[in-house]
Amino acid sequence: MKKTKVIEEVLKMKFEEVYDRFQKQRLTTQEASELLGISVSSFYRKRERFEEEGFEGRYDLRLGKASPHRAADAEVKRITKLYEDKYRGFSVKHFHEFACREHGLKYGYTWTKTHLERVGLVRRSKRGGDHRLRRDRRPMTGMMLHQDGSTHDWIPGLGYNVDLIVTMDDADSQVTSAFFVDQEGTESSLQGIKETIETYGLFCSFYTDRGSHYWTTPEAGGKVDKTNLTQVGRALKELRIQHIAAYSPQARGRSERMFGTLQKRLPQELALRGIKTIEDANQYVREVYLPRHNQQFTVKPADARSAYIRWIGEDLNEVLCHKEERIVQNDNTVRYQGKILQIPQDTFRYHYVRTEVEVRQYLDGTLGVFFGNRNIGRFDRDGHLLTILMDVQEVA
Repeated sequence: MKKTKVIEEVLKMKFEEVYDRFQKQRLTTQEASELLGISVSSFYRKRERFEEEGFEGRYDLRLGKASPHRAADAEVKRITKLYEDKYRGFSVKHFHEFACREHGLKYGYTWTKTHLERVGLVRRSKRGGDHRLRRDRRPMTGMMLHQDGSTHDWIPGLGYNVDLIVTMDDADSQVTSAFFVDQEGTESSLQGIKETIETYGLFCSFYTDRGSHYWTTPEAGGKVDKTNLTQVGRALKELRIQHIAAYSPQARGRSERMFGTLQKRLPQELALRGIKTIEDANQYVREVYLPRHNQQFTVKPADARSAYIRWIGEDLNEVLCHKEERIVQNDNTVRYQGKILQIPQDTFRYHYVRTEVEVRQYLDGTLGVFFGNRNIGRFDRDGHLLTILMDVQEVA
């Protein structure tokens, strides 16, 4: 009898140690099963039993007795009704987090999953998954950033699909910028870069797909042209950030998995909070969701040092904008996207007729006209003059 008690105590300690490592994602299901000397299916059953009733509950079945650790029927009904009435559509893990944080649930994830499956509120998940080859992360944050967009019914109350633009650090999966726009493009890409640099600093490389706002690709499906730069490519070159093109869907696996997580969480939370506009959704993502997401899903990088460098250069708006060259007309005007920009008279030149100038369109829609490094006019998004610049303004 004494020997049996010792064996049970050893088994208990071993199981709890393996289970703790499994919960912290240090062991896979297969590895945990091998350490315990049982099959994968047995490990699934023991996990469910352990979360529902504690370690001793796994042995009470042999005696035909109900475990004293079993949850009350009232708690089971409360949680299943809560999911059915308020959280339907949430993944089990997402719902479990809300139930623990906002509704006082004391039981584990597997307990929640088991009862929701039993009453048919969620589908029983398929075990295992596709075989993947792992690409090692960059060792330090700031070494490489991913950026991608995903079209989805992100804001259920909006009535149409929008794009979510996510910029993410490769080393630790920290989302450095995330926001909704009607359609992904040059402006949204530049905005994600700008928010990242302003918050974290200048980074080393930028990993994207071969979308037309990122790259010029002479042949469909072919290699990108690294000399004929897009506006995003030109801005990255000015910032001395290396631009890396992805040539296969597998190469973007980390971003795809991130969007998979976001699609199971963000729409449900926005619907739960009654959010129905892009402006309100962006505020929720920025102030509520993103800090919690990064705290939960960020991993520890291999090297604790950071490759980010604090930005101390010129105004980022003068780099992260749309730039095009124009020739000034005889009446000292510049034509740009259907607008006529009237260059004001100044004290340094009689006129700018037939000279080459650069028009810059900023992320807020306003415009600037530059002669060399000198700003000779600022205009609102409709092309109306905002200020007459009488002094020399140098842009570093």
